[in-house]
Amino acid sequence: MKTTLLKAAAAVCIATPAAAMAAAAQPADSTDVISLKGVEITANRAGRKTPVAYTNVTRADLAKVNNGKDLPYLIQATPSVVVTGDAGGGIGYSGIRIRGTEGTRINVTANGIPINDSESHRVYWVNMPDLTSSLRDVQIQRGAGTSTNGAGAFGASINMITDAPSSVPYGEVSTSYGSYNSNKQTVRAGTGRIGDHWSVDARISHIGSDGYIDRATSQLWSYFGQLGYVSTDGRSLVRLIAFGGKERTYMAWDYASKEEMEKYGRRYNPCGKYTADDGTTAFYRDQCDNFTQHHLQLLFNHTVSQAWRIQAAAHYTKGDGYYEQYKTGRTLTEYGLKPYVNSDGEKVKKSDLVRLKFNDCDFGGATFSANYTRGRVNAVAGAAINWFRGLHFGRVQWVRNYIGPINPLQEYYNNTGRKSDANVYLRADISVSRDFSVYADAQYRNIHYTIRGAGDNWDYETDAPVDYDITRNYNFFNPKAGVVYNSGNHRAFASWSVAHKEPVRDNFTDGDRNHMPSAERLFDYELGYTFTNSNVSAGANIYYMDYKDQLVLTGQLSDTGNPLSVNVPKSYRLGIELQAAVKATDWFTWQANATLSRNRIKNFTEYVYEDEWTNPITIDCGNTPIAFSPDFTANNIFAFNFRGAEAAVVSRYVSSQYMNNARSREAKLDAYFVTDLNLGYTFRNLHGIKTLRLALDIYNIFNEKYFNNGYTGAGYTIGADGKPEIYRYAGFAAQATTNLMGSVTLTF
Repeated sequence: MKTTLLKAAAAVCIATPAAAMAAAAQPADSTDVISLKGVEITANRAGRKTPVAYTNVTRADLAKVNNGKDLPYLIQATPSVVVTGDAGGGIGYSGIRIRGTEGTRINVTANGIPINDSESHRVYWVNMPDLTSSLRDVQIQRGAGTSTNGAGAFGASINMITDAPSSVPYGEVSTSYGSYNSNKQTVRAGTGRIGDHWSVDARISHIGSDGYIDRATSQLWSYFGQLGYVSTDGRSLVRLIAFGGKERTYMAWDYASKEEMEKYGRRYNPCGKYTADDGTTAFYRDQCDNFTQHHLQLLFNHTVSQAWRIQAAAHYTKGDGYYEQYKTGRTLTEYGLKPYVNSDGEKVKKSDLVRLKFNDCDFGGATFSANYTRGRVNAVAGAAINWFRGLHFGRVQWVRNYIGPINPLQEYYNNTGRKSDANVYLRADISVSRDFSVYADAQYRNIHYTIRGAGDNWDYETDAPVDYDITRNYNFFNPKAGVVYNSGNHRAFASWSVAHKEPVRDNFTDGDRNHMPSAERLFDYELGYTFTNSNVSAGANIYYMDYKDQLVLTGQLSDTGNPLSVNVPKSYRLGIELQAAVKATDWFTWQANATLSRNRIKNFTEYVYEDEWTNPITIDCGNTPIAFSPDFTANNIFAFNFRGAEAAVVSRYVSSQYMNNARSREAKLDAYFVTDLNLGYTFRNLHGIKTLRLALDIYNIFNEKYFNNGYTGAGYTIGADGKPEIYRYAGFAAQATTNLMGSVTLTF
């Protein structure tokens, strides 16, 4: 919705995540982009004539809140979004769910190039720290969305576009500091146009934090560089882009139980805990994740004529790293080590050890699209081919009191995953009258995936590491169709879409070798309406997402003892998304959104094991809520702007949700209501400084003590009456209480 109201709303907002609710991008500053028609990467973007529920988040929106927090935290006030974080303060390992669907089901691209890991489908935002500082805008599509490259969109898509080359020189320096020693330093600069053709843009950043959770430290470094070339006639743009990051993050993903929090405090972190030789409790200091990721993109955009534009890209991503863990009481043979006899003559089969688990990944490919716009027809044809190779191996670095020969960095598993992924698509919207247009989108996708080698799971039948020999081929056809009505202040649409998704690596490696998982399918039905004038905007979107063979955790264990994701025949998500914005005065804007939903698995059966390992029993749970799917979420923003001063009160509410699919009371996350206060003042044209912006962000001003993520487990013992007695437990991701961050940004 390109509306006067929402442009004004974005302008007066503090540009917290609140401003991300505006449904269309503002025009970018002239210092940020070259004014060339057709150079933008638009092949996967939705517009007014696309029957898709979407939200655009502008560079200005992001810049005002970009104080170091991960990107999910900067867009968390957009509809149907719930954000999670291990460290509790928004820096480190973060996740995002949209309409209840978690990160592996959200397609993420940068300049149309896939960002999701090819095997796990996860997006590790921690590997791209401060990419936000180099983004032009972000579009969030809810539902199946438009055809895109990479992982299947099974609930949403996040489409990021990086900064275009600047036409004029610029410089920017920003720094932030706040609670838990959280800090950020960023330097950006650009040459502007050199000799009418060339330009160079660069950024370097550092982000650090001690974390709200004990020892949940993060040290993150990142960079962005761009070499741009514009042809003499202005019809072609070539960009060579490199961005990446290096991170070292102390683990906080084990979470603490409520009993542990009562004993040790809600910031307690059980990761790395062990008993020292003197009998005291200690924490391993290097219980850290260490990873480096580099992205290289070569982008070409060319305007052939007024009707035709073409876009092509080649890309390569290199990821390499490991995480280090102290593990207690591990069976030595599972790590390629022989039991030993200690000084007391006892045979030792288990011991504490330190292990390193490595990933060494290469991902590359090419994309192409052609846009045709003439008269009533707007069409896009596109294709992509990508390949992936992932080496996975583990080494033992140290064993407590081990007697006998041990190789330095003893290797105990080594396997390789390879994947090829190709797709073609054709999309068009055609105006059949002044007010009505029809939309069609068809995509064919082919996937070939193999895993070969020794795994990190132990095969108790052969008494050896599991030997992976997995080959899978998938062919998906994903059609979409819809109709759109645009007239004056009114926009309405209806659509039907089909999406497919292949299983992820863990579904195979942790699965039951005799019952391999099947692909999942989604039928997505959407119906939306929006009214907009210069002062008011209001809209509603109704969706019904009907899943077949959705993979969910049932409590079942594989033959190697790992939690097993099982295809359930029927599940669905039904909801309504509401949005409103009111520009009451030139200095005050109110914005709000809410999602009311029902997320259910039909006829769910839970499996519970004796001592969590043997003799499973089943519990018929009937129709149950899908895990991590709150029935109600809402955001409210009061935004003020007066003569350079800005203020916003941003509130979000997330209803209670379950962490398993069995509706267990012990696995319940309570509802929470959190309010942030964002303050800012911008000075302009100060002695050669273009702008000087001072900001203070106060988070969780009412000191809400809440959890937004966690885990759960269950087992049973046999009681005195010979009947099973079920026990359940859970860990919770505690989030920061009241905390603040101050920022200073200078632009030249």
